[in-house]
Amino acid sequence: MNINSLMHDNFSVNFSLKGITSILIGLYIFIASYAIKFILDGFLIDNSTVGMLSIELIEMIVFFLAFFVFLFSSLAFFFRGKRLAKRFRYTLWNQKTKVAFWKYIISIVAIFLVLFLLKQQGYIDFITPIFLILYAVLLFLFRNKENKNYLILPALCLVLGTLCFLIPSYWYASLNILGIAHITYGVVVRN
Repeated sequence: MNINSLMHDNFSVNFSLKGITSILIGLYIFIASYAIKFILDGFLIDNSTVGMLSIELIEMIVFFLAFFVFLFSSLAFFFRGKRLAKRFRYTLWNQKTKVAFWKYIISIVAIFLVLFLLKQQGYIDFITPIFLILYAVLLFLFRNKENKNYLILPALCLVLGTLCFLIPSYWYASLNILGIAHITYGVVVRN
């Protein structure tokens, strides 16, 4: 085994929000929240082409936007991990990363399932706060134990989720703040 692979715990390297990964995730969240706000505002305006869409179609578009945010975020994790594995010459898929991958997939499926059930039950105002709280739990589960600054993101998600419970119309600002926080964290914590 290569000495570089003994020095690095590739689980903590592959599943971290350092640098470009966090910046990309922040951009994806920021763009998706803007697109969702644009679609919802367009639905309410009389002369907009989005106003001609059905509510079910708009719900599907919003669901696909959220799905693509998680898909592209996951790809950002994968490509960063692949690049680092090549640089440090260790295997990308070992026992720890396989277990973490399945925990990550199960967590994302659980988040989408809970959000879908909330939508089906008619609790539309609770979708963003519950998402932010579940996202905080996901970030906390995959934290790097050495980096204490990382706990800022889950704490911010909990605060924003609580604010969205109190003020449901704060969803757009909360998602924008989360996106900006990811971008800022990626710029500040590079390596």
